[in-house]
Amino acid sequence: MITGKLLVANRGEIAVRICRAAAELNLKTVAVYPANDASSLHTQKADEARILPGRGVAAYLDGDAIIAAALDAGATAIHPGYGFLSENAAFAEACAKAGLTFIGPRPETLALFGDKHAARKRAAEVGIPTLPGTSAPTTLQEATAFLSDLGPKGAVMVKAVAGGGGRGMRPAFSADELAEAFERCRSEAQSALGNGDLYVEQLVQRARHIEVQLIGDGNTVSHLWERDCSLQRRRQKIVELAPAPGLDPDVRDKLIAASLKLGQAARYLNLGTIEFLVDADTGAFFFIEANPRLQVEHTVTEEVTGLNLVELQLQLAGGQSLEALGLTPDKVPSPRGIAMQLRINTETMGTDGEAKPGGGLITAFDPPSGQGIRVDSYGYAGYSTNPAYDSLLAKLIVHTRSNTLGDAMNKGYRALCEFNITG
Repeated sequence: MITGKLLVANRGEIAVRICRAAAELNLKTVAVYPANDASSLHTQKADEARILPGRGVAAYLDGDAIIAAALDAGATAIHPGYGFLSENAAFAEACAKAGLTFIGPRPETLALFGDKHAARKRAAEVGIPTLPGTSAPTTLQEATAFLSDLGPKGAVMVKAVAGGGGRGMRPAFSADELAEAFERCRSEAQSALGNGDLYVEQLVQRARHIEVQLIGDGNTVSHLWERDCSLQRRRQKIVELAPAPGLDPDVRDKLIAASLKLGQAARYLNLGTIEFLVDADTGAFFFIEANPRLQVEHTVTEEVTGLNLVELQLQLAGGQSLEALGLTPDKVPSPRGIAMQLRINTETMGTDGEAKPGGGLITAFDPPSGQGIRVDSYGYAGYSTNPAYDSLLAKLIVHTRSNTLGDAMNKGYRALCEFNITG
């Protein structure tokens, strides 16, 4: 078991979430922050806080400074949350060299699944269906030829090799659209990810986005059922459900079996998510990527299983086995009811109808409450949000014991109506 202090290498709602989970295990926490993020709630929820050099996002990407802060504070482990350094294999290796436990998969697993094309190749090697696509890195000429081979009704999705969270992705239905999408994806990927390499896949034009939650101890791998993340805006998830409503049981079984096969091949350690597209017309499914970290939407899995996934991360990193945790494949709890997560972002609507990150002073922050209603947030009255960071302010999660999607939707709507944020 992890002893000593846990440094939380993140900010916002997920940093608050990790601090609370650590407290349940009697672990002291250390927050980190740059000077221009000192009022973020995570700095108040941790037992102590250390300032980082630099400003903005760059400060949270400074692995050397974060490790130095951990050692100076006497921490023994680092939880990266999601985003920032959570999928950075070099950072995980640096933690190990410094004698710090990295809360997440092994560095080699991060390296494999952090390269989307390599992960796709590995999935195909173990017999999991993948979409036709190009070999990365791909030139615009190669991508155009691939699109042409799909015929007049063909379409592709341009993807960043190092992408994630919807970044560096755009669909293209013609050669002209492809040229524009290719340039924009390359620029976005280079800016956000430091790697402008791209590849293209055939686009499934009517698809559901279904992901399977994996949990492993480095030897045994189990699943914690699936989530439906089909409701997206600009390829960014905004509503997530667990379990996936109306999913054919046979398709569910196949998705879980495929995910376990990939997890077992990687001797998966800690939490991870295997993501698929499911053709809405045929039920055919295709692997698209694996996320070797805690997901933003882990909350809905927690609600339907009754498990605390962040606590489980810490216990697994401390050496506990799935058997000791009661989570071997034959003991996985069945989902109860339906849970839905609604992401609440600090945004402004432009005259073109597009939402853009916004910032400003929150003068009132009154979240809803009641049975089956949960809010994970870092907002509070008097806090000034900063558009330099991700716009996610709060996650509203509702859970109903009913297996009827309409009941979950009604509960979510009522809770949203009760949520008062002004500023």
